[in-house]
Amino acid sequence: MDSEFVRHKVKHTEKRYIAMFRIMFFSLILGVVLGAVGGVFYLAINYVTYLRFENNWIIFFLPVTAVVILWFYHILHGDNDRGTNLVLLSIQSDENVPLRMSALIFVSTVMSHLVGASVGREGAALQIGGAVGNFCGRFLKISVNEKKVLTMIGMTAMFSALFGTPMAAAFFPLEVVSVGIMHYGALMPCVIASFVARGVAKYIGAEAPFFDIGIIPDFDLISALKIAGLAALCGLVSIVFCLALRYGEVLAKKYLSNRYIRALILGTAVLGLTLLVGNQSYNGAGVHYINNCIDGVVEPMGFLIKIVFTVLSIVAGYRGGEIVPTFFIGASFGCLFGNIIGWEPALCAAVGMGTVFCGVTNCPVTSLLICLELFGFSGAAYFLLACAIAYMFSGYYGLYTSQKIVYSKFKSNFIDKKVQ
Repeated sequence: MDSEFVRHKVKHTEKRYIAMFRIMFFSLILGVVLGAVGGVFYLAINYVTYLRFENNWIIFFLPVTAVVILWFYHILHGDNDRGTNLVLLSIQSDENVPLRMSALIFVSTVMSHLVGASVGREGAALQIGGAVGNFCGRFLKISVNEKKVLTMIGMTAMFSALFGTPMAAAFFPLEVVSVGIMHYGALMPCVIASFVARGVAKYIGAEAPFFDIGIIPDFDLISALKIAGLAALCGLVSIVFCLALRYGEVLAKKYLSNRYIRALILGTAVLGLTLLVGNQSYNGAGVHYINNCIDGVVEPMGFLIKIVFTVLSIVAGYRGGEIVPTFFIGASFGCLFGNIIGWEPALCAAVGMGTVFCGVTNCPVTSLLICLELFGFSGAAYFLLACAIAYMFSGYYGLYTSQKIVYSKFKSNFIDKKVQ
């Protein structure tokens, strides 16, 4: 009896380790493949952005490009595409993510950046990586749980390759699906895929960003109170951004029910606002504007203008995601806060980036790691305090309607509700 029990335990352990090494192997393969895809995607986005800045007339194609993107999705049966929300649902409830999503979002995001739509690129990365990982799980006919892990591995690999923050990328899929719990079973393969993908992307030419925010002041009571106030306000700014996106989409569909007319009108609105502003500071991802914020230079209403540009672009049908615009909004608001109170605008811009991202994604651990990787570890105490406060003050709002709040942010209660 005892020997039979031992044999059973040994066999069970062998199966567990075989499954573990199999997932590790898949994470290596996906890390290499998606690292290469992410590197090419990075170079493509940079190239079309350069073309736009060198040829200002390209922005006049904003309205027609929105229509072309919608038509592109239509002919490839993507009219009801749910983007990153579908990827999250595939992890929550085993929905399939069509592989064609990766091609659709790749091409349409490059097109959106070429003409100057106010969109990001990391949302596209999550969709490409999630679609490839989900397809691999279906192709290999592995278990449902392993397929979900592959989807998270794909998300991690593309995020790391494109944005250059491997630590944050490894934790983001574990944290974003279900707020309040972490999918630690996918931690090791996600870490492996993240570092492999970053290495491959770096070899191809995808640079990792780093912002020098100078000398960090000592962390004392007064400084902590200043950062706490900024973080609380950033949590509220994140709510404004999420609500603007949500109600912008509702109103646009109500009064502009034809998607092609909606795309044409809102694309024209983005073009008109660009001409009214007189420059392209609010078009595209806006990384150059973030650099200005780190240097302490900001337009007083910059964060609100970027919200308007981004809402119009997303609702019009341009693709790419909202994450980098979120960094733009956070950096500009943080810098403005620092200038108003006369204290460390570079640090405030950095905190603003991390906390608005935290508010819209409900991912405090990922937000902290992004801050550490983008700005260094000398401001770790400020970043930790700020992310914790923003997480609380952002409430139950978020960018992704499929995201679930499993445990309350305010008590240790199981609530299992979707974000507002």
